[in-house]
This record gives sequence, structure tokens and C-alpha cells, in this order.
Amino acid sequence: MKVTHYLLSLVILLLGVYPVAGSTPAHTDNVDRAADASRGGEDDPPTYTIVIDAGHGGRDLGTRGDAHDEKDLALAIAKALGERLAARPAGDVRVLYTRTDDVFVPLHERAGLANRERADLFVSIHCNFLASRDDWHGSETYVMGLHTADHNLAVAKRENAAVRLEAASPDAHYDFDPDSPMGHIILAHHQGAHLERSLEAAAAIEEALGQRPGRRSRGVKQAGFVVLKETAMPSVLVELGYLSNATEQAYLASEEGTEATADALYRGLSRYLRQV
Repeated sequence: MKVTHYLLSLVILLLGVYPVAGSTPAHTDNVDRAADASRGGEDDPPTYTIVIDAGHGGRDLGTRGDAHDEKDLALAIAKALGERLAARPAGDVRVLYTRTDDVFVPLHERAGLANRERADLFVSIHCNFLASRDDWHGSETYVMGLHTADHNLAVAKRENAAVRLEAASPDAHYDFDPDSPMGHIILAHHQGAHLERSLEAAAAIEEALGQRPGRRSRGVKQAGFVVLKETAMPSVLVELGYLSNATEQAYLASEEGTEATADALYRGLSRYLRQV
């Protein structure tokens, strides 16, 4: 009986970490167009593929500040980061996007693109919000894992809520109930086979984001995110700052803030690439 239970647990773990062969999402036009938009030539292909995922989009606004939506700020900074990575002097990075304009892309299709393209790293870009504290500020970078604070769980719940906007029921693509507190706890146990590399990438990103003048890093954290659980490579979710803080919202929306944040993300990822 114990052997049977062990084998069943092993099968469930493997299915959570590795994509099922032949399981191509039914509606992939948006993500494939985004991928093609940044695909380089076939001669001497780059050695490292990074998928940049601008969170939310289309009917999924994400969190909302008093003047800006998360989906717009995430997209602007994601594209600025991609431009920097694609222009690396070594030409060693192939950049793919899950979206390059204001469209809704289901979470499983975002991860599906990364899996099909055999990406080496998945970076999901987001903005944070804390209704009870309008003075709260700073970046946080998450990896898949069990939350150790109520705040981490709240962030995961908000980002995972995007599955409710998909045409199909969450049961169609995810072994996860977004309305169940226990569902988020179970999801958080799927750390996968790439936790160590994910932590290295997250640490490099947070160190660089914290070096922006006047900005703060709140560190590397763990929580259960659907989009990270579905990927089969090192993956991080970056919360760039709090839209509930008017000053930080204005900074992220400004040209200066967009450029400085993209520069910091680029520095952090460049440091990570030197480690792998």
C-alpha cells in the first residue's frame, strides 16, 4: 500500500513539473504571434531563451491604481526589458514575449509558450497593491513555493484570479480552484525541479531593483502562482512596486521609472546569466 501511494505521488509530481506530450493549448494565436515578433534568424541561434511575460492584458486589468492599470505598466516595462536583452553585445539571448499588445492571454498559454519553445527562464512582470497601506512600497520577486506570510498568499490569490476570466472552467486546464483557500496552499507545494535556479534568478533581480535610486527591495519570497507552476524551467514572478502608493505608481508610469526599472531587470538577469 505504501509503495502504491509513493508511486501515485511521484506521478502527480511529474505531471505538475513536466508538460504532457501533445498537450498544445487550443487558442495560441496571440502568444505565438508575440513569440514570432521577437524570434531571431536561424543562423547561429542564441544559446539562451528567455520568455518575458507581461502580466494580465485585455479584459484582465490586473490591479488598478488611481491613474494606471497594472496590465499597461507591466507591458511597457516587459517590452523595454526585452529590447535590452535582445540587444546584448554577445547576442546570446533569444527573447520571446507572451504578449506584445493589450490582449488577454490565459495563464496556461503563457506557460505553454515557454514549454513549447524549451525556454531556459520564464520572467513574469507584475505590479503590486495593498489597500490597507498606501505608504507601502518596494519590489518583491516570487518563486514557486509555500507562502510563509499572509501577504504572500494575498499576492498569489490576486494574480491567480486571472483564471476566472478564461472562457473555460479552471478545471479544464488547472488542477486548482481559485476560490478555495486550500487550493492555494496545495498549489504552493509544487516547487518543481527548478527551485534552486529560480531562487538564484530572483535574488539577482531583487538586488538590482533595490539599487535604483530611492527605491526599495522587499526581497525574494515564495507563494503558489498558477503561471509558475505550469512552467518546466526556472521561473520568477516580479512585483515591480505598489500601485496603491501614489508616488511609486507615478514612478513606474514615468519614462524615467520605466527605463530605470528595465535597466535594473536587465542587470539582474545579466548577472544570473553569468552564473548559469
